[in-house]
Amino acid sequence: MKSSDLTGAVWRKSTRSNGQAECVEVAFLGDGRVAMRDSKDQGNGLALVFTSGEWAAFEGGVVGGAFKRS
Repeated sequence: MKSSDLTGAVWRKSTRSNGQAECVEVAFLGDGRVAMRDSKDQGNGLALVFTSGEWAAFEGGVVGGAFKRS
């Protein structure tokens, strides 16, 4: 989906972002879905949209260490 189609979304990026525009931003949408986009596209690129269940599984994987590099 185009980021521009998510009118009214409030995009946030990590407070640890270094300001080099190489981050992802997320928006928690009113219907429970979560959108993610590349910050360097400045709202003109695509966004991935996840259901609340998909986002919960992702969060669980992060907390559980599923994405640690070996």
